[in-house]
Amino acid sequence: MNARNDVLAPSVPSGGHAKATIGQLSRRPEAGSLLGLIAVFVFFALLGGKVFLSAAGYASWLNVAAEIGIVALPIGLLMISGEMDLSIGAVIPASSLTVAIISGHYGLPEIVGISAGLSVGLLVGFFNGYLVNRTRVPSLIVTIGSMFAVMGLTLGFTVLIAGSTGVSLVPSPAVKAILGDFIGGMFQVTIFWWILFAAAFFCLLHISPVGNWIFALGGDKVSARNAGIPTEKLTIALYMLSGFSAAFVGVSQVLVYQSAQVLGGQSFIFNSIMCVVIGGVLLTGGAGSVVGIVFGTLTFAIVNQGIYFTGIDPNLGSVIIGALLLLAVMMNDKFRLMAMSYAAKKKK
Repeated sequence: MNARNDVLAPSVPSGGHAKATIGQLSRRPEAGSLLGLIAVFVFFALLGGKVFLSAAGYASWLNVAAEIGIVALPIGLLMISGEMDLSIGAVIPASSLTVAIISGHYGLPEIVGISAGLSVGLLVGFFNGYLVNRTRVPSLIVTIGSMFAVMGLTLGFTVLIAGSTGVSLVPSPAVKAILGDFIGGMFQVTIFWWILFAAAFFCLLHISPVGNWIFALGGDKVSARNAGIPTEKLTIALYMLSGFSAAFVGVSQVLVYQSAQVLGGQSFIFNSIMCVVIGGVLLTGGAGSVVGIVFGTLTFAIVNQGIYFTGIDPNLGSVIIGALLLLAVMMNDKFRLMAMSYAAKKKK
C-alpha cells in the first residue's frame, strides 16, 4: 500500500476532506449495490410495516440470503476471474442426496455422509476446472454439460438405490445444532455460516495476494500467465471453492428440512448470478468486491421475500427483481466509468 494513501494535508478544510471521501466511496464497485439495498429496504419497510420489521420478517429474508449468499460468494470470485459455474444447480441436490442416502438410507455415521456430500462438490469443481483448462471451451458450456451429467447421475443412482427421487434423513441433535438448526425457532444457523464464509472470502480476495491473481485472471488471462501467476491451478481452485460451497448448502438443506430431492437446487443457478451482478461484479470480469456481493444478496433476498409482507401481487416480485438486475448492470457500467475517470485524473 502507498504510504500516503490519499491522506490530505492539514490545511485542507474538513468539508473538503469529507467531500473527497464521499467521492472516493461513490466510485467503489459496491457503491451501487449499497444504494440499491437501502432503497429496497426502505421501500418494503414502508409497505410492509411492523410485520416486515419484526423478527419473523428479518428471519424470512435472512434465511434466504444465507443459503444463496454462500453459493454467490464463489460464483462472484469466478465471475471476477472471467469464468462461470452453472453446475451448482446439480451439486446442491447431489450433495444433499449423498448425505441422505449414506446416513439416512444406509444408516452410516453422519460425519461419513457429510464428508461424502462435501467431496461431491469438490470433485465436480475439480472436474469443471480441469476441463476449462484443458479444452479451452467456454466455462458456460463446460458447466452446463457437467450440470446435466451430475443431474443424470444423481437421478439414476437415487432411483436405483432408494427407489424414489427423494430420500429422508433425521439428523442427530448435535449435527442439527451445528448445521441445520433454527435459533429462536426462526433464524437458521446457516446465517452464521454465511458470515464466516463472507469473512473468509473477503480475506481471500481483498487481503491475501491471491486476490490480486484473481483480478489479474479476469483482466487478461494471457498477461496473468506471463506474469507468473499459476492460472490453471487458480482456475481449478476457484471451481473447487464453488463446488464446495454449493455442496455445503446442500448438506445444510438436508439437515434443515430432513429430506433431499433430485431437483432441489435449480433456483440457485440464476439467483446466485443475479446476486453477484446486483452486487457490482462486472459480467466481463476483472472488477467486483465481496462486500458488494453481500449487499447484492441481501437486496435480492429482501425483494424476494419482502413482496409477501405487502399488498402487492407476489407475481410482481420477479418483475421487480428483473428490473433491479437491469438497473444494476447499468449502474455497474456507470460506476466503472466514474472510477476510470477518477483514476485518470489522479495520474495527471
